[in-house]
Amino acid sequence: VVTIMGHVDHGKTSLLDFLRKTKITSGEAGGITQHIGAYQVIHNEQEITFLDTPGHAIFSDMRARGADITDIVVLVVAANDGIMPQTLEAIKHAKKANKTIIVAINKCDLPSANVDRVKSQLAENGLQTTDFGGDTEFAEVSAITGKGMDVLLDLMALQAEVLELKANPRAIARAAIIEARVVPGRGTTATVIVESGTLKVGTPFICGPYAGKVRSLINDRGVTVKSAHPGMPVEVIGFEELPNVGDHITEMKTEREAKALANERQEAQRLIRLKPQHRNRMQDLYSMVRDGGGKAQLKLILKCDVQGSVEAIKKAVLAIVSDKVDCSFITAAAGPITESDISYATSTEAIIIGFNVKVEAKAVKSAKASGVEVKLYSIVYELIDQVREAMLGLLEPLTRESVIGHAEVRQVFKLSRGRAAGSFVTDGRIHRKAHARVVRGGIPVFDGRMSTLRRFHEEVEEVRTNFECGIRLGEFNEYQEGDIIECYKLEKYAQTL
Repeated sequence: VVTIMGHVDHGKTSLLDFLRKTKITSGEAGGITQHIGAYQVIHNEQEITFLDTPGHAIFSDMRARGADITDIVVLVVAANDGIMPQTLEAIKHAKKANKTIIVAINKCDLPSANVDRVKSQLAENGLQTTDFGGDTEFAEVSAITGKGMDVLLDLMALQAEVLELKANPRAIARAAIIEARVVPGRGTTATVIVESGTLKVGTPFICGPYAGKVRSLINDRGVTVKSAHPGMPVEVIGFEELPNVGDHITEMKTEREAKALANERQEAQRLIRLKPQHRNRMQDLYSMVRDGGGKAQLKLILKCDVQGSVEAIKKAVLAIVSDKVDCSFITAAAGPITESDISYATSTEAIIIGFNVKVEAKAVKSAKASGVEVKLYSIVYELIDQVREAMLGLLEPLTRESVIGHAEVRQVFKLSRGRAAGSFVTDGRIHRKAHARVVRGGIPVFDGRMSTLRRFHEEVEEVRTNFECGIRLGEFNEYQEGDIIECYKLEKYAQTL
């Protein structure tokens, strides 16, 4: 399964159109109605499925739900323009998802094309081409003339063999949703790519919290089919509700089982909605993920008005050195906070920080729905201080023990319920709400809370030095004369970076 990514003006659409017109499964010369967001090409008897969707959405939205189905990324770079901001974003998303990247250097037929400059720029951004001594495969192509297109398809087929991309057609059918919509006359439909098994008409399924049954399957040429094998994109009709991009269709044995599981999932979702949400908030960072080394992790997405501010703020934040907290930038760029940033923050558990930027309307709704908090600043020092406070918030308070007094057991009294220690306070004070431990021969034999503290027959709050008292600790009854009862308090104090 291949996703083609790159800058909007670098020929991504032209390349898709060329493949669609010349390499469609029916062998026609063009004119098909592409309406399901994915299509197949047959090259040297091998099937290649292309996702005709925005690259950043594939990696942000699908990865946020753990359902990224792309195997190979084809990065389109124009030979006359070179690397652009959206190209860098595409590289970042592809690397974050750990996908194999093949570079298609497009527009090589133009007089102003400079392939060597593009390769140098790619190397600067971590993609060393094979002729430059690296391991990134590339092809020099022209989506207008068709030059190098067969070479590009050969590279895709070769990478599929190297990665051993295989699936079992006899397994339980499972398919990932890449697009969903309501079509007049058809109802709720979704474009899916089958990942394993064979999806057939009449198959009952579960998708997210809803059950369904496959009523119809339509392939990428608009033809109704009876089944879909692994890697095949089809439009599925038969959903009860509109599914989310990234959800999975999973085959069930019967409709009854599918509906029972759907009811369970809907009830679980209802309970989750009733719980208070504290996700990705600066004031509640104790739940942030910790890495294997035990360090707390603060992940940030930074958006600023200009690139100069990005570099300055990033440098200032990274200058906050700590042995206990690691601060890292998932991404840092100039421009407004978009819906893509919210999706990225959701999938990476990051905090979004904006400096002199606005939040797009769609991003506001998305942030509210996903629980991601966006922090906006106009004063740089305030931003730095907030980040430092957030790093401190990741450190759980340390607990320190403070001994407040000792008492010696002089006599053990037998009561109707257990035993009590008749004691003499040798130093400090014994407090009824404090913690206490019984020490025998220098070794603690019990540690717990005070349950009873009495002077004669009266319950008291505390007893001071040189006074006698009766003490009971929890359910402990094995007091011995000469035991020392050590009374202490636990104090919490904030850690420092």
